[in-house]
Amino acid sequence: MNHNDILWKALLEDVFDDFLRFFYPDADELFDLDKGFEYLDKELEQLFPPEDDRYAPRYVDKLVKVFTRTGNEVWILIHVEVQGYTDQNFAKRMFQYYYRILDKYDKPITAFAIFADTSKSFHPKQYERDFLGTKLYYAFNTYKIIDQNEAELEMSNNPFAMAVLTAKLALSRPRLEDEQLFDLAYSLARRLLTKQMPKVKIRKLMSFLRYYLHFENPKMFAKFEQEIGILTEKRITMGIEEFLLDRAEKKGLEKGMEKGRYEEAIAIARELKKEGLDIAFIAKTTKLSVEEIEKL
Repeated sequence: MNHNDILWKALLEDVFDDFLRFFYPDADELFDLDKGFEYLDKELEQLFPPEDDRYAPRYVDKLVKVFTRTGNEVWILIHVEVQGYTDQNFAKRMFQYYYRILDKYDKPITAFAIFADTSKSFHPKQYERDFLGTKLYYAFNTYKIIDQNEAELEMSNNPFAMAVLTAKLALSRPRLEDEQLFDLAYSLARRLLTKQMPKVKIRKLMSFLRYYLHFENPKMFAKFEQEIGILTEKRITMGIEEFLLDRAEKKGLEKGMEKGRYEEAIAIARELKKEGLDIAFIAKTTKLSVEEIEKL
C-alpha cells in the first residue's frame, strides 16, 4: 500500500461520521452515530485477498458496520480508487465485493467509489451483464474528486470537505511549481483553522494536508512543516489567551489575569493533555511548569 493509500485509510476512520454527513445530510436521523462504528478490514481481506501481482491496481477498501436508528446493522463499503490510470475492471470488482459481502453477512449494503485520480474520462458507475435473457445491473455511489466545485467545498464546515480540497489540490500538482503549491497549501491550512470543527479533527486534517501533498524539493516540504507548525501553535495559543482573558474579565479581574489565573491555566492544561498535545507546548502556552503539568 502506497503513501496516499495509508493516509486515506486513516482519515476515513478519523472522520467517518463526517463522511456520512457529507453524503447524507440526514445522517443523524438515518444512523445511530453515538453507537460508533466497527471497521471490518480484516474480514474484507479474507473475502477479497490482495492481488499477488505487485503491479496490479491498488485500492483503499473500508468495510464499516454502522447502526441505523431502528437498531439494525448495515454495511457500508467504501472503495477509494487512488491510481493515476484507468482500470477497466473496476466496476466488476465493485460487484464482486458486493456479492461476497452479501453472501457472507446477508445485510443491507451501500457502496461508494471515491476517485482520486487525474483522468477526466474515467468514471465507472455501474456493472452490467446480459446473456440469453439473463440480465444483471449493479450501480454504486461514486464521487470524482477532480470534478468537484472548490467554492462549494470551501463553504462547508464538514471535515471531509476539507480532505477533498486537499486531494483536489494534490491533483493539480503537475501544473504547479513548488512555490505555487506552497502558497495554495498554506492558504488551505489557514482556512482549515477557521472552521467550526473539533480541534482533534482539525489536527487530523492538518496531518492529512501536510503529508498528502508532494513537493519536488525536500527543503520546501521542511519549510511547509515549519510554517504549519508555527501557524497551528499560534492559533491554539491565541485561542487560549483569549479564553483566559474572557474568563478573567467576566470575573472582574485585571487583564493581566494574575488573580485566579492558576486555576484557569490548570483547567486549560487538562484539556490540552486530553487532546494529546506535547507537554512542553502546554507549559509554554499556560505558563505552568512541566512538573505541574505532569502531575495532572
